[in-house]
Amino acid sequence: MVLSKAVSESDMSVHSTFASRYVRASLPRYRMPENSIPKEAAYQIINDELMLDGNPRLNLASFVTTWMEPECDKLIMAAINKNYVDMDEYPVTTELQNRCVNMIAHLFHAPLGEDETAVGVGTVGSSEAIMLAGLAFKRRWQNKRKAEGKPFDKPNIITGANVQVCWEKFARYFEVELKEVKLRDGYYVMDPEKAVDMVDENTICVAAILGSTLNGEFEDVKLLNDLLDKKNKETGWETPIHVDAASGGFIAPFLYPELEWDFRLPWVKSINVSGHKYGLVYAGIGWCIWRNKEDLPEELIFHINYLGADQPTFTLNFSKGSSQVIAQYYQLIRHGFEGYRNIMENCHENAMVLKEGLVKTGRFDIVSKDEGVPLVAFSLKDRSRHDEFEISDMLRRFGWIVPAYTMPPDAQHVTVLRVVIREEFSRTLAERLVLDIEKVMYQLDALPSRLMPPVPPAPLLAVAAKKSELETQRSVTEAWKKFVLAKKTNGVC
Repeated sequence: MVLSKAVSESDMSVHSTFASRYVRASLPRYRMPENSIPKEAAYQIINDELMLDGNPRLNLASFVTTWMEPECDKLIMAAINKNYVDMDEYPVTTELQNRCVNMIAHLFHAPLGEDETAVGVGTVGSSEAIMLAGLAFKRRWQNKRKAEGKPFDKPNIITGANVQVCWEKFARYFEVELKEVKLRDGYYVMDPEKAVDMVDENTICVAAILGSTLNGEFEDVKLLNDLLDKKNKETGWETPIHVDAASGGFIAPFLYPELEWDFRLPWVKSINVSGHKYGLVYAGIGWCIWRNKEDLPEELIFHINYLGADQPTFTLNFSKGSSQVIAQYYQLIRHGFEGYRNIMENCHENAMVLKEGLVKTGRFDIVSKDEGVPLVAFSLKDRSRHDEFEISDMLRRFGWIVPAYTMPPDAQHVTVLRVVIREEFSRTLAERLVLDIEKVMYQLDALPSRLMPPVPPAPLLAVAAKKSELETQRSVTEAWKKFVLAKKTNGVC
């Protein structure tokens, strides 16, 4: 005789997850649930909701690495429970970080002696690295002004209007005036001559971008250095340069080794680079390297001993995972100079394939440059019926995430689409993207224009003049929507 038995709460997890009560009722979103649930149900609920996220590999908006070799994935998971700040407990991880700092410093031609170690630090990303570099510049400038008996309460920093938002954050958080060189039509990076003209005795540094987020273009750091050298000699100032090489720092040494942008230029005092971009590591790891010890004021470095031995630290964050540091070391020794060069060459070639495919359609102007970060920024030749935001929206139907955004002042009338070519973006995907863009353009051609309201028939013109209150409200809402879309910029870096 078969005996039936009611399922108790205690053994619920051994039965089908989707038949259990835990997935048949929604969990509270903004409050902790009162009761525990089985681990299988918790996993499935979260996993299913995450399925609605975009595919990282098809996220062409981001510069951030979305694929690593399985061997590196294993190292990352093995170190996931290590807190990097516990240097005394994890001395090997600390040693790997120091090796990375020195490898990157040599890559950037830091003037190091045979037995001299580099001055640098691993950070959560380039945003933290920029904050640290900016603080070092501000403190050095303040110390110099104090020694000269001059006011030191109005520091400023000069950048192009194309800088990433972390520079604006630094200026606002640490009370530094941000002086931006405006862009112009056809020239979407900082003009070195205009930048140097804006330099005054309160300028703590000029920030140059090696790989603009907007179109991937490298700014002319060599010209900036030469112009600044001349002005420093004329005025007696010592205005330095920081190079934000978040995107280009792991590209230029391999694709353009003769390009002078780094510590070969005497006024370049610090450089940041994102290991999680073309350093080929998952988010988030960045690096900040200083030219000499004198460029990093000693009073900014803290020494702690409550975790064990004396530990010097110069970071905004304290606790952080060790995995990304270990992953960076893996990539540096795994690929070496040869491997990085091959990867960057492949990225550049795939960018050219995409560019040529877009040019052949006859529908787009290319805004990006061939020399720079391997990306393609492009805009519509004819915007009379449809715009770049519509193309971006429709490409999502094919799985592609391609951002559309307007340029900063004074080029905000220019709207572009941008495709970032990363290591895992193959030639096949580049060709497929061109085909899908052609499909989108064909579909848009068959749709009525969203940019021009349809003209009502003649008999209805008089009626249309008398809008109801609801119709007026809708038209105002639609106008605001278009205004917001026109101002939309992409903040992914």
